[in-house]
Amino acid sequence: MTMLVAAIAATVAAIVESTITPYLRVGNAQPHLLFVLAVVWTVAVGLDSGLVWAFVGGLALDTLTQRPLGTTAFALLVVVGLTAAIMRILSRLRPIAAIVITALLSLVYSMTLVVLFSALRPPSALSDPLRLVAPSIPYDVVVAAILGPIAVSIHDRVGHDEERAPR
Repeated sequence: MTMLVAAIAATVAAIVESTITPYLRVGNAQPHLLFVLAVVWTVAVGLDSGLVWAFVGGLALDTLTQRPLGTTAFALLVVVGLTAAIMRILSRLRPIAAIVITALLSLVYSMTLVVLFSALRPPSALSDPLRLVAPSIPYDVVVAAILGPIAVSIHDRVGHDEERAPR
């Protein structure tokens, strides 16, 4: 059931990212909602659902924004895998792990997309891609700081209630 929910929620997040987040731009910074929610979902629910989130959400975002198909999905799959690996270290700090992991992997996600786009699209002159993607990192961390602890708490509460429910 959580995989179906992950697929539907990732599609909704891709729609929101492609339609609403361009209007939330502050200077050159724009939140990567699908990335942040993929990290939060992986921390809260687990690797299997995180992989579904990354694949379905990435393909949906690529389709909606007319990017080369599979680029966002690949970048998100890399990030979700790294998130699961980092969660082995931060397993005791789940409520704040999403914030820390987002801070660490936001640059990895953005630079993976830059490398893939430069390899798959006609050459563009990016003299300093780091200057292009760096302003979005604090924005992603703020979004993760808002959504991460809430998602982990809700998942833990629902999981705890399901364990007590008679069958």
